[in-house]
Amino acid sequence: AAIIRDLALRRPIYRQVATYGHFGRTDLDLPWEMLDKVTQIKKSL
Repeated sequence: AAIIRDLALRRPIYRQVATYGHFGRTDLDLPWEMLDKVTQIKKSL
């Protein structure tokens, strides 16, 4: 449940990435491309 909330997976954004993909695109705000949790994850390793 937390991953759904944290990555906002219920937002209807998948049609955009299904057509042209998401690699290299700067016009989309995709939560799984954010680096805001890097420090937290590194600390847990």
